[in-house]
Amino acid sequence: MIPESFAQGDSLVHKINPQLKTVLALLLSLVLAVSNSMIVLVGGLMTSLALVLMARLPVKDVLKRLSVLIGFLILIWILMPLTYPGEAFIRFSMFKLSTAGLVLALQISLKSSAILLVLMALLATMSLATLGHALRKLGVPTKLVYLLMVTYRYLFVFEQAYQRLIRAARVRGFIPGTNLHSYRTYAHMAAMLLIQAWSRANQVSNAMKCRGFSGKYYSLLNFQPDPRNWFFGLMMSFIILTFATVEIWNRLSI
Repeated sequence: MIPESFAQGDSLVHKINPQLKTVLALLLSLVLAVSNSMIVLVGGLMTSLALVLMARLPVKDVLKRLSVLIGFLILIWILMPLTYPGEAFIRFSMFKLSTAGLVLALQISLKSSAILLVLMALLATMSLATLGHALRKLGVPTKLVYLLMVTYRYLFVFEQAYQRLIRAARVRGFIPGTNLHSYRTYAHMAAMLLIQAWSRANQVSNAMKCRGFSGKYYSLLNFQPDPRNWFFGLMMSFIILTFATVEIWNRLSI
């Protein structure tokens, strides 16, 4: 099962209505994604860090998830200043570091870090089942929501089936390589995995029908109106509107 460690908590962010958190995460991520203003991007990063602190997420787990992004950002900082055209910031031998490339690398770093932290603070603080029900109430098509929930539920099952096939091949002396035998073996594994997935899907469908499944998932969570939702929503809406206003003002003044 894919862990949902951030969904377990008792902070203010955890208690906010899932629909409100989903909308706010989408709007804030969208504003940060299209923004080029350093003021907005730095403010977005500070806001995302504040949300992470409010959610009381474990620092070690947050850094672990950020480490995946850091590898990509290191590559951006190496390639972008060397390849992006513009005035040279530093020149050595036949290479030059472009000022515009450095600025663009900084913008990408601020954007991606802020958006990832926002998603961790607002979306990862609820289970995927809760997120699915929130998306459904926001008008996302039912089939897409249920596809997301079922895929999440059985993804680890198929991963276990794949690992069993790999172990069975190794027991029989299979050593991967760049040869026809290896390609044929992996093709057989893929075919067996598809067959097992089809068989498991039929079993699950029959089991759900025997239990009276009518095509709808019901949530046991019932979020009542809470003044904290209004306060959090107004605060975040003001921040998002401020970022959008600053970005529009900067673009019009250019």
